[in-house]
Amino acid sequence: MKNQQSTSSQKVLVSGATGTVGRQVVAELLARGHAVRALTRDADKARTVLPESVEIAVGDLTDPDALAPALEGVTGLHLITFGGAAFAPLETGPRILELAAKAGVRRVTVLHGGEDTPLERAVKESEGLDWTVVMPVEFMSNALEWAPGIQADDEVREPFVGRLSAMVHEGDIGAVAAVALTEEGHGGQSYVVTGPEVLTLHDKVATLGAARGREVRLVELTEEEAVGQWRTAGLDEYVIGFLLEAYGNTPEVGRTVADTVERVTGRPARTFERWAADHAEAFRA
Repeated sequence: MKNQQSTSSQKVLVSGATGTVGRQVVAELLARGHAVRALTRDADKARTVLPESVEIAVGDLTDPDALAPALEGVTGLHLITFGGAAFAPLETGPRILELAAKAGVRRVTVLHGGEDTPLERAVKESEGLDWTVVMPVEFMSNALEWAPGIQADDEVREPFVGRLSAMVHEGDIGAVAAVALTEEGHGGQSYVVTGPEVLTLHDKVATLGAARGREVRLVELTEEEAVGQWRTAGLDEYVIGFLLEAYGNTPEVGRTVADTVERVTGRPARTFERWAADHAEAFRA
């Protein structure tokens, strides 16, 4: 699929541009020679985390009628499915897409939010736009949640230690989105994006230990102990329920390698070993 030719430099509006995936979409677009406009509710924050070459547009997906200036002159639009300060599911998808089409946007990507959402449904039902849904499995960057425990006690405390994951590098998620936003041949596609291997929790912990140069212990928690730990960390009951299901009964899609990254971008998906080496300092005391 990578043989589809990219058109010359384009400008893309990226929502969620300061988030884990959004920053990677921005970086990949810039690396491919395209201009980027970042949609943000906090311009000061955006200017501290995004490259100087990125144009900043202040706006919120919950208020689509105020987005017209941000949509001017862009050919691609990257969307997230939640918005506002409370990150509630967006109900404004139809209006956003109407304005995008009117502004001349040709391609839209949406980052799957883990469940069926109104905005994703609106994207799939849109006419006249080449849409692509990007559906990543577990992010490698989730391992950063273990950093405090590894720094302090050289250990990771988790339940369901036998669980499997085809976790994906966030940069590869950004790369797939960037290609879909700027090249032909990806309209009407829903892409599951994974890493190149299936890992156990033992694999992940051992890889982090090797990267930091000091062994990390894996301590298995009971389900009850894990729930207590998550509540202490301030997670709400909905998130706790999601984690219990995702970790205790990981769906097949989350533990099966897909060739999407290589097929779409033309290069292999990045390994967790590479991610761990790049982030090793975060796990050192």
